[in-house]
Amino acid sequence: MKFLLTLWIAKFVAFLVNIVDKKRGSNYAGSIAVKLMPNFVSCFKNIDYNNVIFISGTNGKSTTTNLTYHVLKSAGKRVACNVEGANMMTGVATTLIKNSTLGGKFNKDLLVLEIDERSFPLIRKQLPGRHMGLTNLQKDQVQRNGDPDFILRKFQNVIGSDMTLYLNNEEPRSSSLGDLSGSVHYFSVAENSRTYVSDDFYTVTLPCPKCGHAISYHNYNLANIGPFHCTKCSYGSVDTPAVRITAVDYENSSFACDGHVWNVPYNNPFYIYNFAMCIAICRNFGLTDEQIQQGFLTFKNPASHEDVFTYKGKEIHYLRGKQENPEALQSELDIIAADKRKKAVFVGLYEITDFSPYYSGSFYFFDCDFKSIVDSGVEKYVAFSASVADDIASRMILAGAPAEDVTICDTNDIAAVFRNLDQINTDVIYILTNPKHAKDVKGYLMNGGDANG
Repeated sequence: MKFLLTLWIAKFVAFLVNIVDKKRGSNYAGSIAVKLMPNFVSCFKNIDYNNVIFISGTNGKSTTTNLTYHVLKSAGKRVACNVEGANMMTGVATTLIKNSTLGGKFNKDLLVLEIDERSFPLIRKQLPGRHMGLTNLQKDQVQRNGDPDFILRKFQNVIGSDMTLYLNNEEPRSSSLGDLSGSVHYFSVAENSRTYVSDDFYTVTLPCPKCGHAISYHNYNLANIGPFHCTKCSYGSVDTPAVRITAVDYENSSFACDGHVWNVPYNNPFYIYNFAMCIAICRNFGLTDEQIQQGFLTFKNPASHEDVFTYKGKEIHYLRGKQENPEALQSELDIIAADKRKKAVFVGLYEITDFSPYYSGSFYFFDCDFKSIVDSGVEKYVAFSASVADDIASRMILAGAPAEDVTICDTNDIAAVFRNLDQINTDVIYILTNPKHAKDVKGYLMNGGDANG
């Protein structure tokens, strides 16, 4: 009876939140339910654990979750998903609250859940789903996660022979988990026009998750993602992954897989891996390639990290990069580097204050390749931040940016920073910040320079 009472209270709260603002309170009802009843999630009925799909990893989990949900739903599957992005226990609880009867019966057939890496062990204890896709396991949020091997160990302690895994064949940590599962589907992306060999001074490798010796990459499709092998033991990328993407054509937004061409709405390297995992999952749940392709064509990513504005005749590309790990930040930098037009580049990294201890470091930026941007044709650089503006400028200069072309703005005041827009001759400008500052940046640009709207 306690479960039902808690559920009814939570459903009423969800109803009220929906009336007040559908875009807010994505996990508020679940927060109340879990506080009232810590084992709340484990009490739902009618959940087939063979039809529960967890999607996790350092980078790309939101996009892959939204994509997989959309494709399954487009194919006629009855599926629930935490599409709002609330990926801890409270978000899972909210999803079940919204997709259950008053008697606590789950009323869909499939459940697709984006899961925070640290939260996975506790969530699976209450919701023992048997499918998991892992995008990658990279260093991320050092003030919270420590090193990525700490997160790897969390997965190692939970994954068992009752699980089916969908793993990145070019990422050593997550790929190593295949030995622990009952079934594994590897997904892979072949060498393409964005593949590179890194010889940068800051390039580092990682220890083999099997024996601890150095991992060697043949090349990179993304930072620390590419065909690899251990320099000591036999561990490495498998030769015959379940899904292998080839002939990636970024200009025409297409790739090949199993003998035919797939057209996709998004085309940077991170997205190609997201599409590959989605193909692996959806095939295993009975969808045809035709159904998956149709789902791809109608997919619009609510978690997109780029907007394009016209501001006083200038073409402004605003990118939001997760500044707490280098791989996500690199994906945004790659977008800038791919544009060979004359341009200006603004980079602002901020203090992160979502939990203590606050993070205000800049070493992730030093882990990234900025030289490719310098070589792509930049007229002016602007480094801004109240905490690490000088560090940002130093990284730009170390990558070859002429010091006289770098402006330092040691402030978070968007109006003060963007006054530099009017002093730049080029009509193409890229701005990169943390997503949490999107409201201020977009508000300024959309209101033609009026910071107050």
